[in-house]
Amino acid sequence: MYKTVNFAAVYAVIILAVNAYECNNPDYNSKSKNNNEKVIALNEIHRFIRECFEKLGVKKENAKLMADGLVAADYRGIYSHGLSRLEPYIKDITNKVCDPNACPKIMMETVSTAAVNGNNGLGTVIGAFCMDLAIKKASETGIAIVVTNGSNHFGINMFYTERAAEKGFIGMAFTNTSPVMVPAGAKDVCLGTNPISIAAPGEGNDRMVMDIATTAVSFGKIQTYNRNKKQIPLGWGLDEHGKETTDPELVVKSRKLMPLGGNVSYKGTGFALMVECLSGLLADANYGPNIRQWGQKTDKPANLGHGFIAIDPQKFPAGFQKRLSDLLNYIRKMQPVDPNQPVMVPGDLERKIMEKVNKQGGITYTPTHMSMVEKISKELGVKGVKFK
Repeated sequence: MYKTVNFAAVYAVIILAVNAYECNNPDYNSKSKNNNEKVIALNEIHRFIRECFEKLGVKKENAKLMADGLVAADYRGIYSHGLSRLEPYIKDITNKVCDPNACPKIMMETVSTAAVNGNNGLGTVIGAFCMDLAIKKASETGIAIVVTNGSNHFGINMFYTERAAEKGFIGMAFTNTSPVMVPAGAKDVCLGTNPISIAAPGEGNDRMVMDIATTAVSFGKIQTYNRNKKQIPLGWGLDEHGKETTDPELVVKSRKLMPLGGNVSYKGTGFALMVECLSGLLADANYGPNIRQWGQKTDKPANLGHGFIAIDPQKFPAGFQKRLSDLLNYIRKMQPVDPNQPVMVPGDLERKIMEKVNKQGGITYTPTHMSMVEKISKELGVKGVKFK
């Protein structure tokens, strides 16, 4: 017999766990730790990324959106989905696995729904188009959902949900991904990391922003730990034999991640399936084991599915933003377990990192990042970056 799941309680647990983990995670600290790290101004790294895409024949407006998405990730300390993703994006374009100048097309729609074909274009371009469409529809109907197929990797989910929150809407975004999750009780992979994001506007610049994988962590985080030669905690991934390991290299090779809540809980598996329902399955995209493994040499399009929901609080009882900020501030003022670690709500950590970036005049990058920049600069003939 399956037990009834209290999703509100589950989300609360996830939120607390994610924040507790990220607060103590050195990968989320943008402050320079040694002299080998370099600080690069936001506009400079944006210029470099944008010019790389333009060099590959990508239209200026699309190149700008791609740079916006990648810089947004690093700006928030999410290094697994920022500059480090530039190289695989370049490979997808040069190997003609995606069409960088394809335009998303609305295939069917109602006043509050739409199904889009991304035409195998760049994921960030498609994602921005879909969220903007959802916002436009929600401004008239109060709530709207837009799904798309024919897409590719689209970066961090919060790039789209914050796009909605900045305009006063509640935004939600979902995407399926290459299969790397071993479902509870299984031996092999079937589902992706299938992340979920929600952003909601409070008073002024206050907001709640959550972006989590339905696996214990994203695959990109495993890759980041592997590049930095750091061990991972038990509970993140499995080796080729299905055994838990602290060696990120073994997980990168096996491509086997554990679901949120571990392999004895159905929570992570259930959330991943929920995301599939709101993205791949609803959009008629590839799903589950049918999705290609990203990063491996192939001419097979990803055909990923994304889902976007926009809600206009103005179409509901007045005072949503005030009530949200009231609740967020109540949580922030709660007595912390560790006096040196104030209680935070989802989105606070990223804002603190952004403040540090602004104070130091740019984003801190590691020698690994710099080697990649130098390599790409030479290969594409793009001007390198200036350091602070």
